[in-house]
Amino acid sequence: MIDYGIVFAAILTVLIEYVVLRCLGERRRRVLGASVAINILTNVPLNLYLIHNPSGMPVILLLEGIVMAIEAAWYYLFVKDLRQAAIYSVLCNAISFLIGILIEPILVLLETI
Repeated sequence: MIDYGIVFAAILTVLIEYVVLRCLGERRRRVLGASVAINILTNVPLNLYLIHNPSGMPVILLLEGIVMAIEAAWYYLFVKDLRQAAIYSVLCNAISFLIGILIEPILVLLETI
């Protein structure tokens, strides 16, 4: 059975991080495509874990930190600049995480309707 919440979270994360990269001036298709791939590979397992293992904020932040490190390494393979890869990863993940926190109450409210 498909968990549409996981699918929605993955799609939203991909879209947010794509927009962040474009706002940072990234235009290379390889980098933008790499962003889509790595977000699917990190976002889906992270959200599946959190659904099945409800965790407090310290654990969530630790897991987000691990995701940021993985994504920074991935970006580095494509941009060949460690500073730029780290900036991409930190900004993309921070912004998508904050937007997720802001819209979560709305999504919970919609589920009760």
